[in-house]
Amino acid sequence: MLRNGTLPDNYSFPFVLKACARLSLLHKGREIHSSTLKLGVHLDVFVQNALISAFSSCGAVEAARAVFDMLPALVRDVVSWNSMISGYLQSHRYELALKVFDRIPHRNTVCWTSMIAGYAQSDLFKEAIELFREMQIGGFAADAATIACVLSACGHWGALAQGRWIHLYCERNSIEMDLNARNALIGMYSKCGDIQKALEIFHGLTQPDIFSWSAVISGLAMNGESDKALHLFSQMEMISDIRPNEITFLGVLCACNHGGFVDKGLYYFNAMTQIYNLTPGIEHYGCMVDLLGRANLLVEAEKFIRTLPIQPDVVIWRSLLFACRNHGNIELAEFAAKQIEELEPRRCGARVLLSNVYASASRWGDVKRVRKDMATQRIKKQPGCSFVEIDGLVHELFVADRSHPEMGAIYETMISINKALQSKGFDPGILDHQEQ
Repeated sequence: MLRNGTLPDNYSFPFVLKACARLSLLHKGREIHSSTLKLGVHLDVFVQNALISAFSSCGAVEAARAVFDMLPALVRDVVSWNSMISGYLQSHRYELALKVFDRIPHRNTVCWTSMIAGYAQSDLFKEAIELFREMQIGGFAADAATIACVLSACGHWGALAQGRWIHLYCERNSIEMDLNARNALIGMYSKCGDIQKALEIFHGLTQPDIFSWSAVISGLAMNGESDKALHLFSQMEMISDIRPNEITFLGVLCACNHGGFVDKGLYYFNAMTQIYNLTPGIEHYGCMVDLLGRANLLVEAEKFIRTLPIQPDVVIWRSLLFACRNHGNIELAEFAAKQIEELEPRRCGARVLLSNVYASASRWGDVKRVRKDMATQRIKKQPGCSFVEIDGLVHELFVADRSHPEMGAIYETMISINKALQSKGFDPGILDHQEQ
């Protein structure tokens, strides 16, 4: 266009800036910003919004903020504010994102949804749900996009009662749930353990897409219904206009993993590349290592890792180490632990698992050595955390944490369970009095 002598205007720049954002071409975005200044269109609200979005997408949040501050307050629209919020969220600067959100003079559903989506995508699920509650208190009506975001947060956080309430809220307020929202419902019910409800919603869809199929297949797999997950995948393969993607195969491989179907897992892994021309990701390789490890095929798992076309991450090595712990392979456990330490030298997970391997083999000297090394390097084990939802409220319980108001009753109950099991001849070791 430039070579032909045609000058771009305020309608041209937003599109090319969107292309820069999609391709993460920060340097090109800066060049185009200079062109907008030379041509005098830099104060156009559409050009400004496109610049903010492009800089934010490329991680140049300060540049995005500079453009945002140049825009007169009266000219800023919802897109301007949302682009700035997205930039801060993408750079994990949540407090600044919230400050921008609080400054919006006239919020609407789009603003709330943008903030809720940002929290959910940043794994701040509790904050996303709380913000949705604030939205309801403020009298703002949610739409299908809002519902999809908050349902995703409920699913990841295990807040089943909250998710059910949101589902009922949509029905009572006649909110038209599009396919994305219904897919989010399937995912929420699956992650929270109500797989029957997830199946009910799935079978009620008139035209499920690949995301619907993937969500319910993964849901069946994570809820121990491996045979049903693979049967559903076979049904999906017979539909001509539905083609499985990487997420679908991740659910299929998880089903094989949980079901212990080694041969089927190998078949589907090969089918992914040879039949569907899909490139496996690190998650797919991790599933295969876990599958082989659970089946005590540790030598095969190690060979599989060595032949990977990509660099194995800590998750893959941790899967192998976990399998070595379960099957007592000390030599391979030491090798896997060494790989993890090189990738994560300041984290203790590998050392803790390795000390457990030594303990299972009664090699107490090695256990003491590993623990001493952790103490010398001042590496502390992070406390474990569990979530439980009671009457719509999610409780967080940490190891050795006595701050919960019902901790006394919890300990009394655990001791009662312990005594009841011991009276039946079991030695559960649920609660050590010294730990209490």
